Amino acid sequence: MKSPVVKRSIVVAGHKTSVSLEEAFWNGMKEISNLRDMTLSELVGEIDTNRQQGNLSSAIRLFVLDYFRTRAAPPQRGVESNTNLSA
Repeated sequence: MKSPVVKRSIVVAGHKTSVSLEEAFWNGMKEISNLRDMTLSELVGEIDTNRQQGNLSSAIRLFVLDYFRTRAAPPQRGVESNTNLSA
């Protein structure tokens, strides 16, 4: 499945920036921001603030991947389940 890269402008920390992501990642970001009751700009701002290195698009892809991998992972045996995921 090939997903073309889509470039969108978004305001991050009061500054307008362009982010290029595949449509699947934009959809994932929208879902995460809805689940966390925040705007897309707020979520991207949080990712931007917490990224260690690399460009913003890469940080977003890694965030979305980690978020859904964490949600999809089966609960670990002997570890209390955390239903309040704030990844």
